[in-house]
Amino acid sequence: MINDALKGQLARQGYIVDDELATTLELMQTLTRPLLIEGEAGVGKTEVAKALSAVLNADLIRLQCYDGLDINAAVYEWNYTRQLISIKLHETRPDDVTLNVFSEEFLLQRPLLQSIRQQGTAILLIDEIDRADEAFEAYLLELLSDFQISIPELGTIKASQKPFVILTSNGTREISDALRRRCLYHYLDYPDRHRELNIINSHHPQISALLSEQIVRFMEQVRKLDLRKRPGIAETLDWAAALAASNVSDLQASIDEITSTRGCFIKTREDMTHVDNEVVSEIVRKIA
Repeated sequence: MINDALKGQLARQGYIVDDELATTLELMQTLTRPLLIEGEAGVGKTEVAKALSAVLNADLIRLQCYDGLDINAAVYEWNYTRQLISIKLHETRPDDVTLNVFSEEFLLQRPLLQSIRQQGTAILLIDEIDRADEAFEAYLLELLSDFQISIPELGTIKASQKPFVILTSNGTREISDALRRRCLYHYLDYPDRHRELNIINSHHPQISALLSEQIVRFMEQVRKLDLRKRPGIAETLDWAAALAASNVSDLQASIDEITSTRGCFIKTREDMTHVDNEVVSEIVRKIA
């Protein structure tokens, strides 16, 4: 079931996947089932959808979830201003034609409706579903089960071509069993040493083999610290770029440079205080 061709295609887009994720992505396409990807912030969940859309030459339609997200922002709403103008114009030019302000011309499509009306291949990314409330999550069940949306004024709209759906979650709240049952599942963890090294080499091929290896081993140690926010892949890549821009070639000789650039991978005041020059020096000694 492992699709080496898909792994290679994603790698050419700068996204390195392991066998398990490649298999799950292949199943998502074969079965046309939504895929729920959980994991810590920064491990590359959103990037999965971006890379896959490039591989499939598919439109990426993204819905960023947040507390208070409602149907108007996620599914559709009526163009109230245009409806009002049309009503006023109709009053000044009465005729036998009945004005229907709840027709297609007044409909504003938001990401969910847009995804099921899309002509051609599309990927619907429902990002950080755990930030939305349970009521919105329940609303999604019809879409994820039947790929259709009900609009009272227009009826039920079915997908002309089912989109590939990827949902991501950082685990800030528990996702319902009803939603989980409708999805394939993958937990995206922090990368192992080999995968993270490949990711750095893919994005920053100008960095030497020595420095790339040191960065990976350093980040591995940082993630073992008692931090409020452990750094993810995005932070690793930012830091690698910063070191390259500073002409660092060996972490062993660059303690001060590491400390001054730690804002690339440390994201809170508490963690910044914790990862001081002494801790940095200790980590460098460990990876020597």
